Amino acid sequence: MNLLEIKNLSKTFGGLTAVRNVTAHAEKGEILGLIGPNGAGKTTLFNLISGAYLPDSGSILFEGKQIENMADYQISRRGICRTYQIVKPFNNLTVLENVLIGAFNKIDRRKLAEEISLDLLNLVGLHGKRDYFASSLTLAEKKSLELARALATQPKLILLDEVMAGLNPKEQTDAIHLILEMNRKGMTLLVIEHKMKIIMSISKRIIVLHYGEKIAEGPPEEVSRHPKVIEAYLGGKDAVA
Repeated sequence: MNLLEIKNLSKTFGGLTAVRNVTAHAEKGEILGLIGPNGAGKTTLFNLISGAYLPDSGSILFEGKQIENMADYQISRRGICRTYQIVKPFNNLTVLENVLIGAFNKIDRRKLAEEISLDLLNLVGLHGKRDYFASSLTLAEKKSLELARALATQPKLILLDEVMAGLNPKEQTDAIHLILEMNRKGMTLLVIEHKMKIIMSISKRIIVLHYGEKIAEGPPEEVSRHPKVIEAYLGGKDAVA
């Protein structure tokens, strides 16, 4: 069953077409990778799905209903949430208060929201820092906090924008385990990632964008050998690895 369907989606900024006629889907319960060179349109596609931008043309269906003209908060309440490549915590609030903001998206009872938030902080390894100000966290901890805050909105689909960026190997391994655990719990994930070995190892399918267009889609091993993907990344010399 397709949880998300994107049909002929396009977005232009002035004379630059950031996303051009993209059609794709995400199946319920899968990890779908989204890759492409810098400037390929990946984050713009996330912004379109999450409601930050309105498309110039095309449609986005979530659970069979069109959402491309909805406001971002309406899309969030329907069950789509995202993280950002550049983390954006509320630095003057505590770690717990940051997650509570996400929880209050669907919950209006403080006690229940706090219970859910504390469980999520335990999941991402930040329970012990629940009373710290977000500004005091390391980059890896801020990424974990942003993920907990997103999960607190109770999403059915979560968009992860380069969650591994800036992390050391141990932190990357921890992040991979968390992503896989979220997926085991039934969550659908759409993941932007530049580290090819990571995205190839966790994704069921991969979509490749280049200059705003989809140039390939399929299982990781198939995509890594696609001539257009090899040309986009390596000038045609080698397979993506």
